[in-house]
Amino acid sequence: MANQQPNKPQQPNKDPKMPRFNMGWLYVLILISLAVFFFTDSGNSAASGVTMKKEASYTKFKDYMAKGYADRVVVNKSDGKLYMYVKPKHIRDVFGQSTQQTGKSPAVEVEYGSVDELEKYLAQAMADKKISDFDFENKSGTDFLSLLINFSPLIFFFLLMYLLMGRMGSGGGPGGIFSVGKSKAKLYEKADSIGITFKDVAGQAGAKQEVQEIVEFLKNPKKYTDLGGKIPKGALLVGPPGTGKTLLAKAVAGEAGVPFFSMSGSDFVEMFVGVGASRVRDVFQQAKGKAPCIIFIDEIDAVGRARSKNPAMGGNDERENTLNALLTEMDGFGTNSGVIVLAATNRVDMLDSALLRAGRFDREIHVDLPDLTERKEIFQVHLKPLKTDETLDIDFLARQTPGFSGADIANVCNEAALIAARHNAEKVSKQDFLDAVDRIIGGLEKKTKVMTAEEKRAIALHEAGHATISWFCQYANPLVKVSIVPRGQALGAAWYLPEERQITTKEQMLDEMCSLLGGRAAEELFTGHISTGAMNDLERATKSAYGMIAYAGMSDKLPNICYYNNQEYQFQRPYSETTAKVIDDEVLRMINEQYDRAKALLTEHKEGHNQLAELLISREVIFAEDVEKIFGKRPWASRSQEIMQEEDEQLKIENMPEEVRQAQADHEAAEKEKNDSDNATEK
Repeated sequence: MANQQPNKPQQPNKDPKMPRFNMGWLYVLILISLAVFFFTDSGNSAASGVTMKKEASYTKFKDYMAKGYADRVVVNKSDGKLYMYVKPKHIRDVFGQSTQQTGKSPAVEVEYGSVDELEKYLAQAMADKKISDFDFENKSGTDFLSLLINFSPLIFFFLLMYLLMGRMGSGGGPGGIFSVGKSKAKLYEKADSIGITFKDVAGQAGAKQEVQEIVEFLKNPKKYTDLGGKIPKGALLVGPPGTGKTLLAKAVAGEAGVPFFSMSGSDFVEMFVGVGASRVRDVFQQAKGKAPCIIFIDEIDAVGRARSKNPAMGGNDERENTLNALLTEMDGFGTNSGVIVLAATNRVDMLDSALLRAGRFDREIHVDLPDLTERKEIFQVHLKPLKTDETLDIDFLARQTPGFSGADIANVCNEAALIAARHNAEKVSKQDFLDAVDRIIGGLEKKTKVMTAEEKRAIALHEAGHATISWFCQYANPLVKVSIVPRGQALGAAWYLPEERQITTKEQMLDEMCSLLGGRAAEELFTGHISTGAMNDLERATKSAYGMIAYAGMSDKLPNICYYNNQEYQFQRPYSETTAKVIDDEVLRMINEQYDRAKALLTEHKEGHNQLAELLISREVIFAEDVEKIFGKRPWASRSQEIMQEEDEQLKIENMPEEVRQAQADHEAAEKEKNDSDNATEK
């Protein structure tokens, strides 16, 4: 284009930058000026070269005047004092010291009464030539201590202002105490600054799909608004600790490409009244200025807890004001177009119902504990930075960690690497991971703990009782291994592989309760006494029984009734004293029935239990294979065991060479054809 001018390189800005104004320098200048003003005194004795003063009475002063010692007299009308400067030749007569000790012009300080009488006396002394000169002044020579006392309130005020404006206000941000109501949210303008995307989040396919849609809403809102839809205002991530709620929020921030405000629920809490509500308003005001954007509030239960219906029962007005401000900003009279609120909590039952309603949090995304497939994916993520053995089976690790969250799996991988390094190994092996799982579940192994032979036998009988009962109960969890090596607070432990059930039947819960009571039953049967070693088993069995009867309605006398009540600040049980007695009786009956059942099973398999206990005493750790050698194959194979066997068979088939796989398939086809022909012949 003809009229287009060539681009000129921009010249750097050479204007000098003005220094930042600092209130501290102003305070310092004021203090210096005050010091100069009050300490500079042209008429005092110090300015006149006096280096020594001596107090004397008015009569003594007249005596010095009569003897002709005075050289000059200075009268201070403001404080009623006069200063008689002594002639150099009479310094020793007055002070008893030489000129080198007193200075060239020492003075005698005298308090006088009437000014008129003093003027007459001094005028007569000058006429008689007893003094050479005298003058009057109105300035008083104030010493440093008196000046400091007089002006100490003013100095304290300036120091207090300096501290309040500077240091004490650092918690409120760069602006000091006046910015204490400002938001503490951390702003991420660019996605690259997060460094986490959805590829880094393993498992949680459903939750990822939900939050990915939120990212799509922000990237391409027209696609949804053209059909008349509205962009959701908020999404609440709910799940147990360590399942990846905050990680999902980081992935949203890394993928969205829009401004992302991140803060914690505790950031709204401050010692000053009204600060929480002010910070809520401030973060939403900043977000509106950068819309479309996302606000992420982690652990929102710190400010979103349900408001009390009875203010006299400990209601916190400041917390409720903060919650009210949050409710108004999310869906109030104003509009928050383009601002999406993400929040995370593991205590959703404590949140206020007004916060959870549609229009504020339109979506409640559940981030649950990972299942077998998801645990495998999480292991693959956390095993990348580790130097692992080539024979390590990730499927096996996933099966050995039921109920583990993503954070637990990360801890297992890290602990396994530490154990391998402790043993000076070059790679992390399968045994390191098994030791890490045992370390996390049971605690640190204490092989140095001294036990008597009797105690060791009692522990072995106890743990063998658990193993025996679980082996012969149909719905009890499959046994993995049994150990009598002390770990943490436990003297022995049995490891099981629980089935991942969505629902649990009464028969399954009773079998697990019977397995828990197997240790105490073995102690009573084979040692003749009981011990405190079954305390944890009894606690778990009692809680399970109360849950079955009071919550799940699994009692014969109280069927199909749930007394669960989640009302806050309610101190009354939702049932009568008569019902409480029935619940207690039913719990006692249920536990005693399972205890008798456990003793009957142990009596029936007494020989096998004794062999198992002896094996435990000699080896300290036994596995499911050892139990199978003693009792034979487990009568009931659980669904998890069937899945494990199917996966192992599938893995073997996949690792077979093509020729062997084809030969096996031909053999199976021939066997099937032969069986079909035999059946036809019989018919």
